[in-house]
Amino acid sequence: MFYYRTIKNDGSVIDRLNQLAERYPTRGFDTYYGKIRLEGIKWNRKRVLRVYRMLNLKMRRKRKQRLPSRIKQTLGVPARINQTWSIDFMSDSLTNGRRFRILNVIDDCNREALISEAYYSFPAIRLVNRLKELIIERGKPKRIRTDNGPEFISKVFTSFCEENNIKLQFIQPGKLAQNAYIERLNRTFREDVLDAYLFETIYQVNALAFEWQMDYNQNHPHKALNGMSPWIYINKILNMNIN
Repeated sequence: MFYYRTIKNDGSVIDRLNQLAERYPTRGFDTYYGKIRLEGIKWNRKRVLRVYRMLNLKMRRKRKQRLPSRIKQTLGVPARINQTWSIDFMSDSLTNGRRFRILNVIDDCNREALISEAYYSFPAIRLVNRLKELIIERGKPKRIRTDNGPEFISKVFTSFCEENNIKLQFIQPGKLAQNAYIERLNRTFREDVLDAYLFETIYQVNALAFEWQMDYNQNHPHKALNGMSPWIYINKILNMNIN
C-alpha cells in the first residue's frame, strides 16, 4: 500500500526569520511574528514558532550593569604624597595588530608617575597584584580616583580597597575632566611614546615606558609645580618640612 508523506517546505519561513533576527537581534518571537503578520503573510503561529525554535533564535538578553550614582567632587591638590592616587588605562597595538593595554598610576600631590606598564590584558587580579607591589615600595594611599571601568568596579578591586581602608572615588560617567591629572599624563605618554614609536613586542613597550617614566619624574616641568619636575618638587617639600 502507498501512503502520502507530507513534505514540509519551511524555506520561506526560515529566510524571513533569519532576516528579522539579523536586523533586530535583541527582539524575540512575538516581535518577529507580529512583523510577519503586519506584512500580510498568513503563516500559522505554531508553524513559525516551530521554525523559530529549530533555528535556535531564542537568546538571553544581556542587561547593562547599573552603576550607582556618582557625585561630582572637586579636583583638589593633596598637600602630601600618598593622599590620592589616580589610575587609568590606555590601549594601543603592536605592528602585528595585537592589542595591549597600559596601566598608568599617578600621585596627585606631585604628579609623579608611579606605574606605566603594558600587558596584553589587564584583569582586576593583575591590577590588584601590581598595586600591592607598589604599596610595599611606597606605602598605601588614602584615596584612589578612577573612572567606572570594569576593572575598577569589579569585586576583586573594590574588596582590595575595602580591606586596606582605601577610599574609592569614582568620577561621573563621561566626565573625564574630573580625573584631569591622569588624563594629562596619558596625553603626554601617548605623544612621547605610543605615537612616536612602532613596537614589535610588549617588551619593547615596557622598556621604553620605564625609560619615559624615569625621565618624566626627573625632568618634566609642571606649571602647577612652579616649573619643577615631580621628584624635585617633592624633595623641596621634604626639605621644607625638615627645616
